Amino acid sequence: MGSPESTPTDLSTSRNTAATSSARSSVIDSIMGCTGVTIHKEDLRKRITMPEYLRVAMREAIQNKDVDSVKRHFDMTHADGAEIPKPCESPLVVFINAKSGGRHGPELKARLQDLMGEEQVFDLSAVKPHEFVQYGLSCLEKFAALGDTCAKETREKIRVVAAGGDGTVGWVLGCLGELKKQDREPVPPSGIIPLGTGNDLSRSFGWGGSFPFNWKAATKRILDRVANGPICRLDSWNLVISMPAGEALETPYSLKPSECASLDQELEVDGQLPEKSSYYQGVFYNYFSIGMDAQVAYGFHHLRNEKPYLAQGPLSNKLIYSGYSCKQGWFFAPCSSDPGLRGLNNILRLYVKKVNSSKWEQVPIPSSVRSIVTLNLPSYGSGRNPWGNLKPEYLEKRGFVEAHADDGYVEIFGLKHGWHASMVMVELISAKHIAQASAIRFELRGGEWKEAYMQMDGEPWKQPMSKEFSSFIEIKRVPFQSVMIHGE
Repeated sequence: MGSPESTPTDLSTSRNTAATSSARSSVIDSIMGCTGVTIHKEDLRKRITMPEYLRVAMREAIQNKDVDSVKRHFDMTHADGAEIPKPCESPLVVFINAKSGGRHGPELKARLQDLMGEEQVFDLSAVKPHEFVQYGLSCLEKFAALGDTCAKETREKIRVVAAGGDGTVGWVLGCLGELKKQDREPVPPSGIIPLGTGNDLSRSFGWGGSFPFNWKAATKRILDRVANGPICRLDSWNLVISMPAGEALETPYSLKPSECASLDQELEVDGQLPEKSSYYQGVFYNYFSIGMDAQVAYGFHHLRNEKPYLAQGPLSNKLIYSGYSCKQGWFFAPCSSDPGLRGLNNILRLYVKKVNSSKWEQVPIPSSVRSIVTLNLPSYGSGRNPWGNLKPEYLEKRGFVEAHADDGYVEIFGLKHGWHASMVMVELISAKHIAQASAIRFELRGGEWKEAYMQMDGEPWKQPMSKEFSSFIEIKRVPFQSVMIHGE
């Protein structure tokens, strides 16, 4: 049943090992918690907890949204005769989305506070990552500018943990990326505690696919791995929406209104543009999709917000998600709808810059495709690899290269319907390969369709469409990469 270009047996040894370990890592974590090397709590605390004066000063700076209090803390710490504190070996801070992970979120927060300085654990409902970057890290930098070597070394060594789902991880990475733009390096590398449903970012970097069963012991081990793990890189992709002005767009937090974000002038627009346009910008790390999969995600997202008691963990989330897939027509399209109108080719044009090319090319969209996914990671939909592990001869024939999270390319594939997606997800067949690209432009024009559904790293929205004017989604790689910690 598998396509000739991709079968599960075509994996190289290294990629097979990585995929297997990703799928099993949460189970192994649970076993290791009982049989692995013991990590002593006090030893861990000593290695990752910052000196008290730095913790307190950072907390005040973030709470007051200003770093003027640094001078007072510096003078107190460096008063005549005072013993100068020494930096800890591996300073960590944790951002936790306590709403993720069902009942485990609040318990994990308390556990983390017990394992390090309480001021180093930030609940995202109270402290946002950009506030830590703007005030917390600025506090350390100001200490360092005053001659505090302990603060200077802490700032250089500090590492970050994102405890949540893929959306939480992306949020943290995006805020840390601002340091690069502001020329405030080094950018702290990030590790992950997976609390979401899919956890594809976590799987891709060796942190497992789910929250471990024996989470108390596993938390110590994860913090130890964050403190000592090797550094690797991750591409991220800037997404710009240009649409006719007038209708407001209800966007997720990862997508923000922008004053102006012009389209690439190398690719001319075919047809008239509206007198006024609205712009939105955001960054994704895993995927962006258009079509039926995003429509299902949109329905699930709103149900979860309206009735949070239904979604108490990954298993219940997946059951509800499956029910929505059937209800929305992903598996059973309504008989009353015209089959000829279901394909995305009715509303969508696709332009790309292919591998080793700087020119824009239009790529046809197969009429059977009802969902198009632009994928950056080798993990999608809770650890699956829908792009497949392709044979060298097929890669050469199609002009593709082997897919990696830091190669400067995204993979574009199509899904026909829920049954096709199901076969792809269990790796019996590959998805419909459309293109591999370093830049993408989608052009949407309404007709029978008044709206389209989109999602970016699991955050869905409803995109209005005009019959008169096109809307554009342009995707280009962010010029710098995120710094990650590998968990294995």
